[in-house]
Amino acid sequence: MIHSPSLQTLWPDRSVAGQGLVEPLLKYAGRADVIILALPRGGVPVAYEVATALQVRLDLLVVRKLGMPSHPEFAMGAIASGGIHIRNEEMLRDHPIDQDRYDAVVARETRELSRREQVYRGARAPLQLKDQVVILIDDGLATGASMLAAVQAVQLQHPARIVVAVPVAPLETVETLRCIVNEVICPLTPERMMSIGYWYANFPQLTDQEVIKLLQLAWQRESTEAHSGENRLET
Repeated sequence: MIHSPSLQTLWPDRSVAGQGLVEPLLKYAGRADVIILALPRGGVPVAYEVATALQVRLDLLVVRKLGMPSHPEFAMGAIASGGIHIRNEEMLRDHPIDQDRYDAVVARETRELSRREQVYRGARAPLQLKDQVVILIDDGLATGASMLAAVQAVQLQHPARIVVAVPVAPLETVETLRCIVNEVICPLTPERMMSIGYWYANFPQLTDQEVIKLLQLAWQRESTEAHSGENRLET
């Protein structure tokens, strides 16, 4: 059963939240030109459920939030694959820091971004997104800085369409994204966001191993489906 929360309820966990995104995305089911890009780590179990239900490809777009040194949960910007770098100028005006501290955060997150790309994708071919329908999925948005970086990274490859799908985000962030992408799916838009984890009953930190396991399952499914399609053509 697909779970659809009201503003008074929580998503039980990321997997159920992913199931809640399936119905509004059904028009993309079974299409060869559709690819779902999860923002790791938290977006992977959400995206896995959607990709499995829709029978479409799943991959990653690595994005790292640039957290304020004194308050890491607050984003002063974000970086993404492809050299994308976004600054949250409003946050930096309200909470100014010197350039050296800012650069130190960027350097640290750049190293982690590179590490995750290598650990999660390994020797897998670079993403080819030209003329594709790209669905970007995370487990939720707060400021939206990470998703904005992801959108910019995707736009560089000239996709046919960009869709953002998340289980929860503040309405202001959703409206901002609607101005720059083709479609935004977000079942839960609380007036007071608090934090992403606040809207989940179970919201554990994910390990690299958990992310890799879900990716391997998805890629095995895709390989099996491709092989079955080749066999049908031969017969």
